[in-house]
Amino acid sequence: MHPIVRTVIQRLLMGLFTLFVVSLIIFSSIELLPGDFGEAVLGQAATEETVTAFRRELGLDQPAYTRYFQWVAGVVQGDFGTSFSGRAASGIDRSRDVVDLIAPRLENTLFLAVMTALIAVPLALFLGITTALYRNTIYDRVVNAFTLTTIATPEFFVAYILILFFASLYQVFPSLANIEQSMSFGEKIYRSALPSLTLTLVIVAHMMRMTRAAIINLLASPYIEMARLKGVSSRRVILKHALPNAWAPIATVIAFNLAYLVVGVVVVEVVFVYPGIGQLMVDAVRTRDIPVVQACALFFAGTYIILNLVADIIGIITNPRLLHPR
Repeated sequence: MHPIVRTVIQRLLMGLFTLFVVSLIIFSSIELLPGDFGEAVLGQAATEETVTAFRRELGLDQPAYTRYFQWVAGVVQGDFGTSFSGRAASGIDRSRDVVDLIAPRLENTLFLAVMTALIAVPLALFLGITTALYRNTIYDRVVNAFTLTTIATPEFFVAYILILFFASLYQVFPSLANIEQSMSFGEKIYRSALPSLTLTLVIVAHMMRMTRAAIINLLASPYIEMARLKGVSSRRVILKHALPNAWAPIATVIAFNLAYLVVGVVVVEVVFVYPGIGQLMVDAVRTRDIPVVQACALFFAGTYIILNLVADIIGIITNPRLLHPR
């Protein structure tokens, strides 16, 4: 078997094992949450018999390991369960499937993530390459100072600063990104501008600095020194020699930050009241809607693992030692 194929298979198996471990952590963490859904719905005045009957109806009276395996079996079949939010003590069941609740929210989150990535990734690569090309110049120092400031600033603070300047003092964009499915594409972009700008400022800083560091590290390689001794221009050295060999670490950084776009949007969605999956998860935790919390957490973990696997595979297939084994 070719070394690349063998290594990729090993990474995929490791990813599946990691997802299994993460599912255990998610289920165990939710089990440790304080409070009880039955008591939260029925109130403190409910009798113990009523709470017990209500928990039996929801299946919460079963052992934890039984509910875990039932949940995993359902997830494998594409069934994430039924939301608890529509349950009532009166016996009227207005609950909805978790998939039906997540699907529109997931579409909104992916819309915000794609919109941000289309701006942030090219901008970060451009800044990383140009700062490496003009290292130690005023341009390099200004960009590095700005990115360091952005990295050191929490996302919610960046969001509030943008709201202050672009929604309060100068009413350029709306402060609340309450998009709906019936809106036009242009209206969605307009209302999602401030959340997207917040995420862009955060991830551009990380990707730009890692891109710059990867290229500068390669510039100290012997083959780069040889190219310079031959009289090759600095721009050609970076674009033709350093950049192709820096794709593996750059791809890893991009994958990490794209994972953050989907996983780390919770704070941004809450600040801007953006109807995404992060806001849905926060609401589900508040109401103790266990199936929704589990599905959202598993989606975040799966997205992070998959994007990291993609980064690993890109790094593997661009490794000359694996491409041309002896």
